[in-house]
Amino acid sequence: MGIPDAPFVDRGDAGRRLAERLAPYKDERPVVFALPRGGVPVGAEVARSLGAPLEVVVSRKLGAPDQPEFGIGAVAPGDVRVLNEHAVRVLGIPEDYLEWVTERESAEVERRLRLFRGDRPYPDLEGRTAILVDDGLATGVTARAALRTLRRMEPERLVLAVPVCAPQTAALIRPEADDLLCLIAPTDLKAIGLWYESFEQVPDEEVIRLLEEAGHRAGPES
Repeated sequence: MGIPDAPFVDRGDAGRRLAERLAPYKDERPVVFALPRGGVPVGAEVARSLGAPLEVVVSRKLGAPDQPEFGIGAVAPGDVRVLNEHAVRVLGIPEDYLEWVTERESAEVERRLRLFRGDRPYPDLEGRTAILVDDGLATGVTARAALRTLRRMEPERLVLAVPVCAPQTAALIRPEADDLLCLIAPTDLKAIGLWYESFEQVPDEEVIRLLEEAGHRAGPES
């Protein structure tokens, strides 16, 4: 749960407000890519407003030894791996651990892709704008990996859009995207959920439902 009087009521509210700022991209045949699970309700509202297809790109954090919540990197489709070299060096993380956790999380990426997308190919992004959406950026490591995957698909423009982000993270990740949109950048971010009144977990079933609804709405030729 979030806190009362937070800037965003829930992810749907955040998505609608984000969509207002993304309206200038509507004529660029955008494709919205959301990071599951929390980014999908946000992305669904953006896709609905822009009349764009909704897709997912899965990125998984690489947790440190004995501190799985502390991200030392991330992996994404296409053998993309991003490492926090400073953290790896300071923590003295051995290469064999990096290879092990990379293999494990890469397998989870593939499992989730099959769950959420089946065997459907990604749309051709030639001449189109790809918009990556999440519910917020703390360290931003999973978004960085996802952006690199999307960059390999060669969109005309690559945009990262989030309701809330840490300013230092925005500065770090900005070179990965052509445009970056963050509605709120608090200097003391603490946790993403604090900026939402309601910040419930998003189950896999909800992700699948939103993707199916978007697919029916957009139709096969979007």
